[in-house]
Amino acid sequence: MKDLSLRLRVFLFFCLLALGGTAVSLAALWFGFRQLGDPQAMSAFVTSAIISGFGLSGLALFIWLFFDDNVSKPIERLAADLRLRAHANIEAEFNEATAQYLGDLAPAATALQQKLQEASQGASWASKEENNRLRHQRQQLLRILSDIPIAVIVANQDHQIVLYDGQAAALMEVEAPARLNGSVFDYLEKEAVQNALSKLAKKESQRIALTLKGHSGAVYSGHIRSFGENAGYTLMLESLDPDAERPLVYDFDLLEQGQSSALHDTLMRDLTFVVFDSETTGLNPDKDDVVQLGAVRIVNGKTVPGEVFETFINPGRPIPASSTKVHRITDEMVVQAPSFEEGCRAFHEFSENAVIVAHNAPFDMAFMHRQASKIGIQFDHPILDTVHISAVVFGGSAEHTLDALCHRLEVEIPQDMRHTAIGDAVATAQVFIAMLPILEARGLKTYGQVKSEIKKHSRILQVQP
Repeated sequence: MKDLSLRLRVFLFFCLLALGGTAVSLAALWFGFRQLGDPQAMSAFVTSAIISGFGLSGLALFIWLFFDDNVSKPIERLAADLRLRAHANIEAEFNEATAQYLGDLAPAATALQQKLQEASQGASWASKEENNRLRHQRQQLLRILSDIPIAVIVANQDHQIVLYDGQAAALMEVEAPARLNGSVFDYLEKEAVQNALSKLAKKESQRIALTLKGHSGAVYSGHIRSFGENAGYTLMLESLDPDAERPLVYDFDLLEQGQSSALHDTLMRDLTFVVFDSETTGLNPDKDDVVQLGAVRIVNGKTVPGEVFETFINPGRPIPASSTKVHRITDEMVVQAPSFEEGCRAFHEFSENAVIVAHNAPFDMAFMHRQASKIGIQFDHPILDTVHISAVVFGGSAEHTLDALCHRLEVEIPQDMRHTAIGDAVATAQVFIAMLPILEARGLKTYGQVKSEIKKHSRILQVQP
């Protein structure tokens, strides 16, 4: 019973009232009939019983609907608003009109929010100064690294990449898409790396020279340095272009992150997500085709700068004017674009070993599954839908469109980016990231816990993005 939502528990309570009232009425009529002792009155008593049963059930239903609209739904919305302000840094004031029948509850929540904002403002000034100091130090580090003509990759003890620079990114892109938290073995031969680490473990030196072969057949030379037993390592390889820019992509929290043995038990924040969106020639997955794909990667609860996938797709047929009116993609824009086969293979590689996230995922995945099956690609990734996540966070009675979520979570989509694959993918990623701490605050920390909670909202209808 405790796992049921408030609205469902209230509904069951009214059902119990209806059944109990009907049972009492039937019992009263039965004793009245027996006391009367007239068999010919049976028809009248049966009619009275039927009217009483339907009347009490109808009355209970009417009162429940009234109670649901004026008490249960407002409580659900108020609880969601409290979580937003507590865990998603939303500062907008409560709309007290939505809880006007809850007495002093909404004004009390507003007062609490104001006190929390006042308390947090003082701390924010100190943290702002600290962030500025760290930003300055990071810029200094980048300037220093710019003079070192090597490609740098840092990996943890599980061989997951926790840092790479621009030189390394160029090298990695020769083999596969550059991915933070991806495996070193997605790019370089496994045996050579493990042999080098074994040599380091046997020697007193923490740094040795090595030569590695990539999956493309390219050969890279350089050095490997160990941080110690089960503590990760750094690969320093000859760069492809020593004069190229050297932006850093990193997350040192990944050094402490271990790999879970089962997806079901893995913390949501430990998972890598690829959030994507597609634009199509129409709304029928059985006959329409993809014309644009856009995606971003989320690692450790943050989008990864530079790890973006975006491409037009040539559908091999004219794009209907009605579809162009929505996404503004014309035949001229896709005439030189890759085919779906090329674009799909690239996206499949980009999303390798990640959980795929989309808004109204069944719609987008239906296109991907149908067309991918024709070219021998299978999207067997775990899937999460932000429509369902929204239902878990805000309740089933809330609106779950992408625009509604962005408004609620204060995510802004530039008008020229709305209904573009990358624009909607970025917006979906931002609302997904904003909802993660709210899920955690509710005790939904692992992938399995989130999926179990989502099943309670399977009745939520698909909505168009």
